[in-house]
Amino acid sequence: MHKLIMTAILAVSTVGFAASLNEAQALLDQGKFREAAEMGEDLATSDSLALAAQAVTLGASISAESSRQGMFDRAVNLANKAIAADKNNANAHFELARAQGRLAQYKGIIESLGLAGSVKNELETALRLDKNLAGAYVALGLWNAELASKGLIATLPTGANANNVAPNFEKAISLEPQNPTHRFEYANALLKLANARNKNKAKAIAVLEGAVKLDAKGFWQQRDLDAAKRLLASLK
Repeated sequence: MHKLIMTAILAVSTVGFAASLNEAQALLDQGKFREAAEMGEDLATSDSLALAAQAVTLGASISAESSRQGMFDRAVNLANKAIAADKNNANAHFELARAQGRLAQYKGIIESLGLAGSVKNELETALRLDKNLAGAYVALGLWNAELASKGLIATLPTGANANNVAPNFEKAISLEPQNPTHRFEYANALLKLANARNKNKAKAIAVLEGAVKLDAKGFWQQRDLDAAKRLLASLK
């Protein structure tokens, strides 16, 4: 009898946690990043902390510039907590890489290069744990484009290569063909490669034309879809 009661309690607890995590995800999908981050942090599991990190990183993009560095620092901290709770959580490693990548924009050249190496390591770890994590391929594509566009690969052996941009984005799109964000980021990456901007313009337009035909799911995809439409109009 005692075992049956304990089993019932555990079952109710598991269902309650799943509902709470789903609620946090629903809040984030609506653009309510502050509420999603707070709920994820309060749940204090690896998955919920990774979601909280994602919420803070995404929220920084629509927050005041003066608050962004602090938000990215917080996202890094949340992602590290998620990894500490479960080192095999692919999303936690991905969110750490994403937050570090954003944070690098606010650091000096030496520190930002150190973060660049960590970003790559975390993305590679995420993909070892989940080879179908589309967002990690997008981030790797952007990582290669960002370093190549700044000419940093000539001064530091980061392993970045402009030729790695397209394969990573194409992999992400093959995994999630209905996600307009992947195509929008792909176009941005193509245009970021300054030495090949004119050559890549036609490709970027084609990628964006594919993006604007898609339907957005949730607040963040809609935001990227709207941005893709504006970028496409500016290129024509």
